Amino acid sequence: MKFDYHMHFEYGDYDLKWVQGFFDAAKKRGLDEIGISEHTHTFPEFEKFYYDDLILDNSEVGEFQKVWLKTNKFKHTLKDYFDFMAELQKNHAVKIGIEVCNFKNQSAVKKILDDWDFDYIIGSVHFLWGWGYDASKIKNEWTRHDLKEIYEEYTREVEKLAESKIYDILGHPFNIRLFKNFPDFEVTEYLERVAVALKKSDMAVDVNTGTKYRYPVEEISPYADFMKVAAAYELPITINSDAHQPEDCGKFHDEAVEYVKTFGYKKISQFTKRKREFVDF
Repeated sequence: MKFDYHMHFEYGDYDLKWVQGFFDAAKKRGLDEIGISEHTHTFPEFEKFYYDDLILDNSEVGEFQKVWLKTNKFKHTLKDYFDFMAELQKNHAVKIGIEVCNFKNQSAVKKILDDWDFDYIIGSVHFLWGWGYDASKIKNEWTRHDLKEIYEEYTREVEKLAESKIYDILGHPFNIRLFKNFPDFEVTEYLERVAVALKKSDMAVDVNTGTKYRYPVEEISPYADFMKVAAAYELPITINSDAHQPEDCGKFHDEAVEYVKTFGYKKISQFTKRKREFVDF
């Protein structure tokens, strides 16, 4: 079976005509089911966390992020989302997910999430020291940090997400490679620490093709070195496109299947109401 559980409506809206494009692309690529994982920055319930955690000073990063938070953010409540998804479920095989940032106050995040009946919850490291490291317009910030410190901070943030016991899936692991900042030092310690954290929390790995077609690195996340470690720890996987546009739903899915097979994977994780089961590709 073929699933894609990581995609977003944020560049469009809760509009049936626009959203239909995701289902059309899914059908074209032979997907049996899709899941929507709206970013938490869609919802005003999470707005305070962004203003508490992000750099919002007069630096290059701060000025960019102040504008970012005012652009197409916090426009639908969680109730809006669930109501719209209920309409979609009348005619489509679609699961309700959410992608949550690595906020500092995970206990407060949990209180919000616990009130809603998600099929799965993705936890993703989107910020390092309050810096949105995946934004191309502020990628100069990469030159101001030692890459080894970035690997350490990224790993610590994954460990915190896992320790919270909130999440079913780790989003796009080690996408800190997305601007081709490749380490010239040994990284096995970081790969192992992330794998151990996910194993303890029974979290799946988001095998994500978005870094192949949306970023300069042009590779599927996680990259091969981490996939070897993930397989050794027998971490479960999902295969997802991280689509932000309808036509990208399921993009490079078949290529990702062949990719994970090279590490010995034979099954994929299917989620329903936070329960995971394994099915064949």
